[in-house]
Amino acid sequence: MRLFTIGTTRTTAEDFFDRLSAAGVRHVVDVRLNRGSQLAGFAKMPDLAFFLRAVTGIPHRHEPLLAPTAELFNAYKKEGGNWEDYVKGYTALLESREAGRRLAAGDFAEGCLLCSEPTAENCHRRLAAEYLVSEWRCRADIIHL
Repeated sequence: MRLFTIGTTRTTAEDFFDRLSAAGVRHVVDVRLNRGSQLAGFAKMPDLAFFLRAVTGIPHRHEPLLAPTAELFNAYKKEGGNWEDYVKGYTALLESREAGRRLAAGDFAEGCLLCSEPTAENCHRRLAAEYLVSEWRCRADIIHL
């Protein structure tokens, strides 16, 4: 199984959609808290779902179980919190939501977790992918586009 991740900022629409298509992504799973953000105009909902379908034929769905809470997000992004605290808080949130049990690996095969951060290094989409693969105890390659 392959599980991809991608961010929407600091990229053009052309590059974003080309990366998804070239990788063979079969569906996009939106894990953003703020899906109406204007960080990248093409990524605002509901436009993103339309563009994905029209440009690439890739379906889109939202998965709120993998989105951070507003409190957790704001403490890290807006109040200058540190990454280690965010990792602990986000991991605890996934545990409390029982995301690994409630979400099935088969529903994510060849899927791509989408968030706004330009890279996966300090983004919850990477943490979500790693958490899910660990919880599912499956062989999976996590590929950051």
